[in-house]
Amino acid sequence: MSHNLALAGLMVSLVVSMLPASGNAADVSKLSITSSAISDGGTIPVQFTCSGADQSPPLSWGGVPQGTKSLVLLLEDPDAPSGTFVHWVVYDISPSLPGFKSGAAEGSAGANSIGKAGYMGPCPPPGNLHHYHFRVFALDTNLNLAPNPSAQAVRDAMNGHLLESAELVGIFGR
Repeated sequence: MSHNLALAGLMVSLVVSMLPASGNAADVSKLSITSSAISDGGTIPVQFTCSGADQSPPLSWGGVPQGTKSLVLLLEDPDAPSGTFVHWVVYDISPSLPGFKSGAAEGSAGANSIGKAGYMGPCPPPGNLHHYHFRVFALDTNLNLAPNPSAQAVRDAMNGHLLESAELVGIFGR
């Protein structure tokens, strides 16, 4: 009898292990960032650049992992002649926020590469196309930094707190 009971227990365990996962683990999706105005790898429309209205594009994110306390958004141009140029830093974004509308951001603003808080649209020198990386980071903490921190200060504060990240790349040239 105990042999049959052990065999039955083993079979139940095997069947249960083959069932699809249920609950929160199966519902968690990977962090993503998208824009209704910019496709990944696509051209950034002029209105979001220094050649146009220089307003921030609409951005959406999803799949925010459980345990996220805040989000960070960075926009950087690694193709800039003097090295990576930071165009936008927003941190301590509420994880319940699904994104930003065009021309708007909610959270704390950090300094771009010219030391100013807020969005600074793509503005490459004439010539080659530049790649602009919109990156969103899910963190297990709020950063609570002093006003107008640099992108490096934000990165340093993120160290050890990253849950997931996602990227959207847009292209622009003049």
